[in-house]
Amino acid sequence: MARPQTKKALLSQSQDNFEKMSSLIDQFTPEQEQQIFSFEDRDRNVRDVLIHLYEWHQLLLNWGEENHVNRHQADFLPVPYNWRTYGDMNVQLQKKHQDTSLNDAKAMIAESHTKVMTLINQFSDEALFTKRYFPWTGTTSVGSYCVSATSSHYDWALKKLKKHQRTLKE
Repeated sequence: MARPQTKKALLSQSQDNFEKMSSLIDQFTPEQEQQIFSFEDRDRNVRDVLIHLYEWHQLLLNWGEENHVNRHQADFLPVPYNWRTYGDMNVQLQKKHQDTSLNDAKAMIAESHTKVMTLINQFSDEALFTKRYFPWTGTTSVGSYCVSATSSHYDWALKKLKKHQRTLKE
């Protein structure tokens, strides 16, 4: 799937992928939703995948709030992480939510998805997809971060969940 280059495409692809992901999860039995994946991965079950998405939504929402609304320049990744060490952050995010229930994770991702879509809607095409439009985006664009936290990340989740589905049939 081509990476969105317009606000309309970003919103559409994000919503479509979110709905595909939700529909796929709905196909699992309650036992399959809770089951540990049979393949090695950082994310061990459906909850872990949803929490990963939720936490990346929080990164995007907090970054947008701090920079765009509060006009306080803040990095996307929290201290002490950077783009070389964000894998370590992902591990910590997964560990942080081991006591979060699947039902809570579903509610959290649904709410954060809505908030992210609202955030995206606040920007024009130009503001979303022009590199360096805002000084706080560095050499890239707000849209690039939005694509990564939504449509692309949902695509990642779909692949992982489809792999889980395939392994259930084996």
